Amino acid sequence: MLTRNEDEIDLKDLFKTVMLYKKFITVMTVCITLIAIVYSLFKTPIYEAKALIEIGDYKADNNDNNNKILLDSASQLEKKLTTIFIDMVKDEKNKQFEINSIIIPKGLTNFLEIKSEGVSNKRAQEGIEKIVFHIQQEHQKILDDVKQRREFELKNINMQIQDIQDKTVSLLDKKIELQKKNLEDLRSQLASINENLKNLQSLNPSLAALKLMEKRDISNAIINVTTQLFDMESQRNELLTTTIYKLQESKKLLETLLLPHNYKNTLVVGQIIQHDQPVKPKKTLIVLVACVTGFILSIFIVFLLQMFRSPKNES
Repeated sequence: MLTRNEDEIDLKDLFKTVMLYKKFITVMTVCITLIAIVYSLFKTPIYEAKALIEIGDYKADNNDNNNKILLDSASQLEKKLTTIFIDMVKDEKNKQFEINSIIIPKGLTNFLEIKSEGVSNKRAQEGIEKIVFHIQQEHQKILDDVKQRREFELKNINMQIQDIQDKTVSLLDKKIELQKKNLEDLRSQLASINENLKNLQSLNPSLAALKLMEKRDISNAIINVTTQLFDMESQRNELLTTTIYKLQESKKLLETLLLPHNYKNTLVVGQIIQHDQPVKPKKTLIVLVACVTGFILSIFIVFLLQMFRSPKNES
């Protein structure tokens, strides 16, 4: 077990050794620091750009103003973009920009945060713009499909309204007109039979009985024609009021949904954030680390040399 005096002697010896080789320690520390300075000066500066991307949406097919449908899932879009712009290009050489990360900001479900590095601010920005352009192209196809579907539905509704007004109602009008004429003829026949019955009841009871049967048939026919006429008029009114009203309401809703403000493509929120100073290399940190490393390494070498020399001195 070492005593206090022995500890003090050892520390003094170590200090004497350091002082003995102080020139070597100083020179080596300075050399490593100079190498680090030269490296940081000649190392290509890397700039960073960052942007917050809002995923586009469109208004749903109902009257709820707050009900909007996202063009893509944030988690799925994050995985897809990471695969395309990070994983698949990581082995490429001489890249002017590189996508660092694509993440979903905490607490947000329709946003992505993208970071890009480049040999200049312009190149770093190009990396983000390339991703945004890719997303916008994909999402614009979805928006176009939604618009085309709604335009087709609107065209179909207009055809239905036109068909009801020009064909169905017109055909019903003709049928109603024919039924009214038929009803008038039946009523005239019934009136004629009633007149004949007044004379036949006393002159020819048998013929009167036949006329009564004919009267009954005509009366039933009048009831049937009246019922059919009522049904056709009800159908006509239903078509011109309720059916067309519902179609027109659907038409108005689709026309509203087709307005441009109901469609929003994916875009950059605000602007792409850039910095005047490069993020890499961190010159100050590199120089400080090199200085400390050189100092520690030179002391280690000195003690190592001293350790190999000690046995010789003892001999």
